[in-house]
Amino acid sequence: MISALGVIAAMLPIMTLPAAGPSSAPAPYGALPSAAQVRWQQMEFIGFIHFTTNTFTDKEWGFGDESPRVFNPTDFDAEQIVSSFAVAGMKQIVLVCKHHDGFCLWPSKFTDHSVEQSPWKGGKGDVVREISDACRRHKLKFGIYLSPWDRNRADYGSPSYVEYYRNQLRELITTYGPVSEVWHDGANGGDGYYGGAREARKIDPTSYYDWPTTWALIRKLDPNIVIFSDVGPDIRWVGTESGWAGDPCWSTITPVAEEAGRKPSPGIGIKDLWHGTRNGERWMPAETDFSIRPGWFYHASEDARVKTGPELVSHFFGSAGHGSVMLLNVPPDRRGRVHETDRASLEDLGERLKAIFATDLARGAAKRIGAARGGDKRFSPTSLTDGKADTYWATDDGDTTPSAVLEFAKPVTFSVVRLREYLPLGQRVDDWAIDTWDGSDWVELAKGTAIGSCRLVRAKPVTTTKVRLRITRSPVCPCISEMGLFLEP
Repeated sequence: MISALGVIAAMLPIMTLPAAGPSSAPAPYGALPSAAQVRWQQMEFIGFIHFTTNTFTDKEWGFGDESPRVFNPTDFDAEQIVSSFAVAGMKQIVLVCKHHDGFCLWPSKFTDHSVEQSPWKGGKGDVVREISDACRRHKLKFGIYLSPWDRNRADYGSPSYVEYYRNQLRELITTYGPVSEVWHDGANGGDGYYGGAREARKIDPTSYYDWPTTWALIRKLDPNIVIFSDVGPDIRWVGTESGWAGDPCWSTITPVAEEAGRKPSPGIGIKDLWHGTRNGERWMPAETDFSIRPGWFYHASEDARVKTGPELVSHFFGSAGHGSVMLLNVPPDRRGRVHETDRASLEDLGERLKAIFATDLARGAAKRIGAARGGDKRFSPTSLTDGKADTYWATDDGDTTPSAVLEFAKPVTFSVVRLREYLPLGQRVDDWAIDTWDGSDWVELAKGTAIGSCRLVRAKPVTTTKVRLRITRSPVCPCISEMGLFLEP
């Protein structure tokens, strides 16, 4: 979550309901998240690093025949790279440890196609070690991407390659952990070098990798790791690399292959990735991946095409603000540093996000008015503004379209609203609306479908003394943990 700076101290709330005896919490609804999934969704903004031989050959996808000797950053600086992500407000970095070309950024004991055979640091360098250590210094979580496709390996397509892949996963998790996320994509087979064969190899992505066994291995090594792919099992791809999540973007989905009769698997097109599935059978929130540049790897020809701070803020509202997690790729250049233009955009982004979320004006409300479940103060609207993720406003089971009002002693001006549901009890709300008081009547400011982990509203500044949240459609009583109000400078 974006941390609030200089928040206004909340005034003591004036409750309209008398104190009552303890009431039971609402029953959970639908598919539910694991604790690890909740922690992952709460990060909201994370980073991606693409850096390998492609950086030096000016390619996006290496063919697999690249010599390790082309990998030779002139001024590699993990501290400069990771600090660039941290200053933007990211909470985790996923490092591409091996892309489709098969070159490994660590000295793996299972192959010599790695940094160990490069001239960088005389073959003694270890990018994974330096980035993971820098992440820990900056209190960022560390994730890994190990491409399932390997255009260098002679045994790709045979059972021995799958064992090789699992050995490297085990090596990375046990050597560089704790690892918070393991990332798989759907690039599976095609033209490659394959140890000199230079041929096209096709595999069946639904069976070749035996993903359930691989995922069980990850769970055994560290049950706190979340696993990403088209079909999770913990996190799903949003279905596009544009940097936008669907509206709505449900945290649940029922995976169905686009091609009839196919088994949903990484590399097989899945329906409804962008929006998810309301009342889906699995809790599998979306990760919205895109790059700060047109490509995923650094190309000097793209130095003038880096997304600006304001553009990245818009992406944040359109991804994290829809309940997804924004995954922004920032590729180091041939020096082994984040380019100055990219760094400037990241610094600007971080400053803008801090400025937007520095002060939660809702904390200064004089009153929080609304029905509480069983008359119990634990479930009163006070929980909307207490800054705690583990408290929430809830109503009686039969009250599925309630309202909560924040009243202010003096007019407040805001332009951003942030809503959050209490995820451990499921994604409960279908439709909602935000109203402001114009002095004589309520005026609708915004409405939408789905809240989830984070729902952001970005509007023109409005000045008012009262703000109302209306739940307009829900199958069960709502459980809302936050209603925040902010003014974008």
